[in-house]
Amino acid sequence: MRRRKQKKHWFVPTVLVLFLLLLLLRGISLNAPSFSRTLEEKGRTLLSEVRDFFSMEPKEVRALRHMEVAPREEGRLEYYFGVLNENEQRWYREMLQGFRSRENEFYLTTADSESISRVYEAVLNDHPEIYWVRNHERAATYYHEGDDYCVFSPGNSYTPEEMAEVDESLERGFSEVSAQISPYDSDYEKARKVYTYLIDQTEYEQSDHDQNIAGVFWQKKAVCAGYAAAMQYLMERLGMRCIYVSGDAKGADSGHAWDIIELDGIYYYADPTNGDQPEFLMGDASSQEWHKTTLYDYLCPFPEEYELTYTPSPDFPVPPCFARDKNFYVLNQACFYDYDWESVYNLCQMRINNEAAVVRFKFATEEAFQEAYADWVEGDSPGAVAQYYMMFNGLMEVDYHRGVLRDFKTIYYIF
Repeated sequence: MRRRKQKKHWFVPTVLVLFLLLLLLRGISLNAPSFSRTLEEKGRTLLSEVRDFFSMEPKEVRALRHMEVAPREEGRLEYYFGVLNENEQRWYREMLQGFRSRENEFYLTTADSESISRVYEAVLNDHPEIYWVRNHERAATYYHEGDDYCVFSPGNSYTPEEMAEVDESLERGFSEVSAQISPYDSDYEKARKVYTYLIDQTEYEQSDHDQNIAGVFWQKKAVCAGYAAAMQYLMERLGMRCIYVSGDAKGADSGHAWDIIELDGIYYYADPTNGDQPEFLMGDASSQEWHKTTLYDYLCPFPEEYELTYTPSPDFPVPPCFARDKNFYVLNQACFYDYDWESVYNLCQMRINNEAAVVRFKFATEEAFQEAYADWVEGDSPGAVAQYYMMFNGLMEVDYHRGVLRDFKTIYYIF
């Protein structure tokens, strides 16, 4: 929403007189031969002072113009701050300062709507803890005609009591995750625990808080934006680098949000929203609580497979992902580059011997996946695994459910 206010005009002779007075106060003679050189040397400071002297700008705006633009904050990646230009970085800091004050409105030293929208998105992408701003369709901007500043109103539908509850829930969530982290955990293991925690704690459901971390930690209900922001929030508090990414999903009417995480200096995708989807299982397994499982396919997936469905927004560049080495199936020797029936069966036996209720395996090529699909989805091979499961556990019968993630060439069995 943009509203215009009529600008007041000063009487020109008065302005000229005041300008000359300011020059005299600064000790500069108009007749001095060195005036041009002196003005050039001190021009930037002088012009700034002249503008401040004559301006009808509020003192808060003048203070913002002189505010030092801080570099990236310690302990924060602030990836999107880094891709902004110098002016946008100033407005980013002004906006972030305004958000943190939790005021209903504050000044910005620009009135350019496109720049404001770009900076607004950058700040929210970098700072998931600013939860009270999310879930609003749009902010309001009020500005004076012809001036290069505005009043920005981000909106806040939370009461002070609710914000206190949300803040408490954030600390509780972080404490619960921290308690699971060992000093010996690798970057991957930390990310996996965060990913699993979010999926275990959150239901995919629309609500008044579904776009922010309050939905995850306070209400335990969110959609993709909430999941992705919550992963970023926890990862950064654990001292790890995580980038919130918004974009499009192939064949979907609405957009999607996910993360790019840095593990051992390399970038990988992470999508906790899609890790929480039991409906991929065939039959009625998705309705049975004991059959709910975390899909680790969306934690460090093969980039080329993930990118078949998800494309980041063109508004900001994001780091490319190339590596496969932290993929769940690669790490657990459950990724096959060629199809061999006995190798797959041996993996299933090993999983059952380890008392696992979930057996899952992946294929790196479409050809290998199609061969496996014929045996392990359309054929009788699951019966052989079921027989072994019954024998190992001393059962006379067993129910199991099958699932396939075609995009990732993955086959699941859940007993």
